[in-house]
Amino acid sequence: MYWDSVTQEKFKVIVAKIPVFHRHITEEAVTKGAEENARKRNSAQVEEIDVISAFFSDVPAAFYSMMVRLLEQNGFDYKKYGFPNR
Repeated sequence: MYWDSVTQEKFKVIVAKIPVFHRHITEEAVTKGAEENARKRNSAQVEEIDVISAFFSDVPAAFYSMMVRLLEQNGFDYKKYGFPNR
């Protein structure tokens, strides 16, 4: 599926900052979730909301604070979409 280029670049930066032993599984889970979210919106591309929703739904609670910090540091404005919802 096609990704918005800005969103994809920010996502790649976040993934690169995740500890190496969690990086691959996080990338796979969030990519899959983001693409599913885009399909549910009937969108032809993955956008910021899709990635943010995937992070908040697929990242285990133990990594929640790190995820929020990485989102904030890399320009993902999750609050404008109503997150966190925990």
